[in-house]
Amino acid sequence: MAEITTFDRNALARHGKRLEYFTIAWNTLEGLVAVFAGVNAGSISLVAFGIDSFIEVASGGALLWRMSADADEGRREKREVISLRIVGVCFLGLALYVGYEALASLVRVKAPGRSIAGILLAVAAVFVMPVLARAKRRVSAQLGSSAMAADAKQTQFCTYLSAILLGGLFLNAVFGLWWADPVAALVMVPAIGKEGIEGLQGKTRCAECH
Repeated sequence: MAEITTFDRNALARHGKRLEYFTIAWNTLEGLVAVFAGVNAGSISLVAFGIDSFIEVASGGALLWRMSADADEGRREKREVISLRIVGVCFLGLALYVGYEALASLVRVKAPGRSIAGILLAVAAVFVMPVLARAKRRVSAQLGSSAMAADAKQTQFCTYLSAILLGGLFLNAVFGLWWADPVAALVMVPAIGKEGIEGLQGKTRCAECH
């Protein structure tokens, strides 16, 4: 990758901050709608999706913290590892919560209600998240930022969760398949747990974002 000037790097860092501000704003709204709709409908997967949105808010805040030290290589690298570990702990907590609640729902045969708001939210996320992830990957590649690359991975991961969520909500709403919601939540658990473990270990995957 060609060397970039200090001016270009500063411009890229500012663009990265704007992406994270959008991430925080979008996911705050997304999380509030998802949790509210999920609680009303009794949907484990929808509540889990909302909690994941708040984790994305934490990730966005960590990246803003990291970008503020972009000019200092030593501080930059240290903050990247710390940020990844913070988000990793959040993901592991989410995986435990989702797994327990989904299994409990299957055992109790607890059917969620229909959630049109949840379906519309999932559809919007399926379109918005890939665009945001792509923009983050470009910035991470140009800055050589492993933390931004991991954050882009998490944003792309949100797209997969949205698709899984949409499938579960659709099957429940249209065909009355009550078990689709907790099963969709269980499908999320391995991927959530894997992200948590890798984040806790401070692993970075910048090469995957090229």
